[in-house]
Amino acid sequence: MTPTARRWWRAATLTLVAGHLVSCGPRQPVIKIGFVAPLTGDLAAQGMDLLHGAELAIAEAAQSPVIPGYRIELVPLDDQHSPAQAVAMAKRLAADPDVLAVVGHLNSSCTKPAAAIYAKAQLLQVNPVSSNPEISRQGFDTFYRICATDDLQGPAAARFAKETLGVRRLFIIDDLTTYGRGLANEFERTATALGLEVAGHEGITQGEKDFSPLLTKIKALNPDLIYFAGMFPEAATLIKQRAALQMTTKFLGGDGLYEPTLITLATPAAAEGVYLTALGADIHSVPTAHVFLEAYERRYGRVGAYSGYAYEATRLAVQVIRAAGRADRAAVLAAMRQLGAYQGILGTHRFDAHGDTTLRTIGIFTIHDGQFHFLKTVDST
Repeated sequence: MTPTARRWWRAATLTLVAGHLVSCGPRQPVIKIGFVAPLTGDLAAQGMDLLHGAELAIAEAAQSPVIPGYRIELVPLDDQHSPAQAVAMAKRLAADPDVLAVVGHLNSSCTKPAAAIYAKAQLLQVNPVSSNPEISRQGFDTFYRICATDDLQGPAAARFAKETLGVRRLFIIDDLTTYGRGLANEFERTATALGLEVAGHEGITQGEKDFSPLLTKIKALNPDLIYFAGMFPEAATLIKQRAALQMTTKFLGGDGLYEPTLITLATPAAAEGVYLTALGADIHSVPTAHVFLEAYERRYGRVGAYSGYAYEATRLAVQVIRAAGRADRAAVLAAMRQLGAYQGILGTHRFDAHGDTTLRTIGIFTIHDGQFHFLKTVDST
């Protein structure tokens, strides 16, 4: 068993919760919140960060009854960032009548098909970080999302490229996934409208290891910027091989890059000066998140880029289950629809007709001395 797998099994064994250990007597009835993310494989670091945020929210919720007479339990499942596996995990949760809400998934390519399963089961889904805007346009009344979407993130990156970085000519790469291609297209649409020249737009496949031919082609085109829409393992390889080819072209990516493992894989020297957007401000700069940060870091150590979003999504699910007052999916959905404003650690959420939050801030970061440094936010409302 790999170290990542061992960590996941340990977390799954320890996860969570109220009344899980009972010395004697009949077991309390249970209400469950499902959680799905990649807990093994190359995106396990981000999946575990999400899991820890959800675990913390459940541990706090368990300090007092969510519904009198019931204990609360988190059910963590691994979708391996595979759409087929995501659907299988969604079906498992939908088939369990004790599951009243689901927090998940990480990847838009997983969230999009899984959302249909939850909708059919009339099971509340609170998504923390899948940012493809088309997910909420599917029309499912069970889907709610607490992060900004890529029709905000892509344009914000394009404006930053022009107005702050002074870019005139660029090359776009995406990873051909629902997230990557969607974000790249949003970026390209705005970049073109701003008068920037797009020298090319090509796709790569997740898991590829040699981008030297593509980078050599890009080097000959001499763009001011490479924009990459994808996840951190491929971004790290691109950044490292870009340095090996002695390319001075600026590099900008989306929130899929916001993971410290990127810097380790790419090396701090090669990653120096890379820019990226995120689905909000640096959480350390958000006053309402300080209590969460203290609790999280005391329990798990360094907070992940997405940990606060999973915590926020799970607390929201707990709140509406509490408001429903009974272990019934229809009642939980009704409570969610009647929620109005939700004050979370990231700010005040209201949800539009598609289930998307009205919090629309995009953060801009750079990498310096082997660390992510927050530069500013762009309000996309």
